[in-house]
Amino acid sequence: KITLKSKIKKKKGELFFFLYIYIYIYIYIYIFCPKIQICQMHKCSQHSFGCFKLYVTNPYRSVPQGHMREGKCHLLLGNAMAATRCFQKVQELEPESSQAQQELKNAESILEFERLAEISFEKRDFRMVVFCMDRALESASACHRFKVLKAECLALLGRYPEAQSVASDILRMDSTNGDALYVRGLCLYYEDCIDKAVQFFVQALRMAPDHEKARLACRNAKALKAKKEEGNKAFKEGSFEEAYDLYSEALTIDPNNIKTNAKLYCNRATVGSKLNKLEQAIEDCTKAIKLDETYIKAYLRRAQCYMDTEQYEEAVRDYEKVYQTEKTKEHKNLLKNAQLELKKSKRKDYYKVLGVDKNATEDEIKKAYRKRALMHHPDRHSGASAEVQKEEEKKFKEVGEAFTVLSDPKKKSRYDSGHDLEDDDMNMDFDANNIFKAFFGGPGGFSFEGNSCKADLLFTSHNHLLIPCSDCTINH
Repeated sequence: KITLKSKIKKKKGELFFFLYIYIYIYIYIYIFCPKIQICQMHKCSQHSFGCFKLYVTNPYRSVPQGHMREGKCHLLLGNAMAATRCFQKVQELEPESSQAQQELKNAESILEFERLAEISFEKRDFRMVVFCMDRALESASACHRFKVLKAECLALLGRYPEAQSVASDILRMDSTNGDALYVRGLCLYYEDCIDKAVQFFVQALRMAPDHEKARLACRNAKALKAKKEEGNKAFKEGSFEEAYDLYSEALTIDPNNIKTNAKLYCNRATVGSKLNKLEQAIEDCTKAIKLDETYIKAYLRRAQCYMDTEQYEEAVRDYEKVYQTEKTKEHKNLLKNAQLELKKSKRKDYYKVLGVDKNATEDEIKKAYRKRALMHHPDRHSGASAEVQKEEEKKFKEVGEAFTVLSDPKKKSRYDSGHDLEDDDMNMDFDANNIFKAFFGGPGGFSFEGNSCKADLLFTSHNHLLIPCSDCTINH
């Protein structure tokens, strides 16, 4: 079915076809029939789409006009050297021609922009190349070579929609342009659409078998896809070490492929977390985010690693970034959980004070308190320096406070939920000595001074554990 859009494309193609025919006929006539000059192009009144007729008139017209028109044609196509020769001919014939002087400056500017672009491309300063090509295209608007170079640099800068637009414009005029096909494939390749990219690279090689860039890009695309799939397969099979190595190998194939490499870093971070390489996993996620700041999965993976390493402030920051981007219920819950853990981390960690796990049983908590209370009791350190005595007394009080909270089911539950016990009107006044006496001495109490025991308590020299006398009924 022939649509209006296809008709317009056809007419545009015919327009450019006749334009090129005009240029080459003119050059042929000028070289082989120097006395005949082409006057001008008149828009054909018989065709509304704008084809052109060539009129050969007045063989005695001045020769400079022919040189000027030929130079303009060369300039339009980006052939600055050929254009320069034409404008110099005009200057020889008409030294006072201001138009020739201006056109000669334009040709020299194009040559300078070409030179700067070549140097900048070697230095990988792609922004400068784009700038130079934009300036050159102001005078050489029909030069496909300049447009392709600009499109390639736009792709290397990650400006894929702009690069695709330039390449597509060229392909609409010349569907067999191997350079434009290569740029289209390059954009798809860098956007991680590897299968489609390979198709364009193959098509470019059909049009231009010696296109080295297309050949290299096609090889890299196939190698990258294969290595990534191998890594994914190893991960699914539980071969984490193998998967880690495969992802690492894939990352060396093409450093310029930003999006694919961001995914590879994130995949390697996932494997690293499985291997308990949490710091390495965080580093890989950071590299992925540096390559692609919009990569939500990398933020989520890094936030989970921060949670696992108890870096709660960093985790909250990442979850906030995710929730600002995608306000889903899941992301909201993750953020709230991280904020709760951050709040809890800023309180005293009673589990660490007693040296027990968060899932410790009541007996384990009692056993831990018994050990820590005896270890830090001030009477045990009566012979130490004032500084040591003060530190041990502080620890003794913290042990009593931790035991009071964790041995009370209600307080423990509120504490585990992240609530502030003081704000909940719970009694948080602690007397470490009373707690100690209640735990060890029962009704009669307990003292290191021997008031409750008929003999002094002794400490072994190797492990510092209390050993009561035979008459002491305390069950250590």
